Amino acid sequence: MPFAPFCEKFPDIAEFETRAVTVPDNGFAPKGKYGFIELYCDEPDCDCRRVFLSVHSEKEQKIVAVVAFGWESEKFYANWMGSNNPEYIKDLKGPVLNMASPQSKFADNWLKFIAEVLLKDKQYVERLKKHYQLFREKVEEEEHVEKTNRSILASPKVGRNELCPCGSGKKYKKCCYVVLH
Repeated sequence: MPFAPFCEKFPDIAEFETRAVTVPDNGFAPKGKYGFIELYCDEPDCDCRRVFLSVHSEKEQKIVAVVAFGWESEKFYANWMGSNNPEYIKDLKGPVLNMASPQSKFADNWLKFIAEVLLKDKQYVERLKKHYQLFREKVEEEEHVEKTNRSILASPKVGRNELCPCGSGKKYKKCCYVVLH
């Protein structure tokens, strides 16, 4: 499952809606500013309903923790995975450290902060869900364009009034012609 930063597809939104905190010198983590970079799955046809929050240290210019958060029910993830294994479900639902990502010695503190502060903010969670939906729509749109390009390149010349080779059922001039020209 590949993940990509929200800011790559929506830089204007990310500039204003990415959360950040400033940590004082209190032992929680090294003093400084930290951003919570959202990453979403960019695999076409995936509907995992999860976000990875990469905690980025501005001072160190590196990621110090990666927390995965799935907001759906355990039943949703069991159906999505096709498995009722509680270990898999636990890693999909709720906030957890992503063990496949590099984690600093302060990662557990960041997990606790995200779980007890950020994810208690209902508006923030709704924003994550909205960003997920925007991201998924963009991924599907890009996949449609890519399939259309492959289809058109592989097919004989398509007339403007013929059915679009992408399979939409629309005339080419009302479908992919608009995207390609």
